[in-house]
Amino acid sequence: MSTSIAFIINESEISAGTRGASLGPGAMRVVDHNRKQFLFGKYPNTFIETENHLLDQPTDLVWGKRADGLAKVYERVANAVKESREKFDFTLVVAADHGSAGGTIAGLKMANPDKRLGVLWIDAHGDMHTPYTTPSGNMHGMPLATALNEDNLESKQNDPKEETVRYWNQMKNIGGIAPKIEADDLAFIGLRDLETPEIEYMDRKGIKNIAVEELREVGVDAIIERLEKKFENCDEIYLSFDVDSMDPKIVSHGTGTPVDNGLSPEESQKLLKHFAGHPKVKCIEFVEVNPCLDEKINRMAEVAYDLMKDVIETVENKA
Repeated sequence: MSTSIAFIINESEISAGTRGASLGPGAMRVVDHNRKQFLFGKYPNTFIETENHLLDQPTDLVWGKRADGLAKVYERVANAVKESREKFDFTLVVAADHGSAGGTIAGLKMANPDKRLGVLWIDAHGDMHTPYTTPSGNMHGMPLATALNEDNLESKQNDPKEETVRYWNQMKNIGGIAPKIEADDLAFIGLRDLETPEIEYMDRKGIKNIAVEELREVGVDAIIERLEKKFENCDEIYLSFDVDSMDPKIVSHGTGTPVDNGLSPEESQKLLKHFAGHPKVKCIEFVEVNPCLDEKINRMAEVAYDLMKDVIETVENKA
């Protein structure tokens, strides 16, 4: 029996510091069309309504910029992912910025509230800030904290407005489940741009990062083996792939916050294909392609598309 697959397309970019990520999913669709693969036409597509119009206005929510809009997007993403998870074997989320990935995690948990959810976060950034710790107020640096139901007051640096805190708590509690994941069930690959509050939180919780150098030293297979052991007690695994996990000098700078010394496309492919074929993985998300910043025309979208195509082909071949 073939595996049923569905796309969720989310063009929300209100939580990033730079505009243009809303064009990322479309840039990948352009690659799909130009190569005459028509993958997006092969499976059902759900489009998330955005609040991107808020970017045309200033926000006074300094430590949670446009949290009012993001809270709405979280709800929409969570409900769409929950419905897709209940209806299809595998959901592929193609999103703009990383800010709403907490909504994806919420939807997976809402679909199976009694199941233990593991998260593999492949990214240059930790995305564990809160309105109390963020240096920028950009909420694409906060999705994991919402999933962890974490304020990280131990590392507090800011005094967010009451309105910001209200929306923040709303996002943490979507579905009436908080936390959605436990720190023990979170794994990172490729982090290399962390702020002190995130480092302090990881140290307190014993969360490890698998650095690019370590991955190359021991090999991707050894890292996969380590992750298999880490997630062995989880019922389900979600993989979030930020394209800034890859080295911009190898791929392109077509992402909002590129960081040097990242993964190669080949290393990314090996990780993604393994977990796409994993029986516990029901959802993979691709984020942060920004064609406006791409000095190589549409190269980042092309690489991300190739990786997504590998994921789909692997899922299609699942028993």
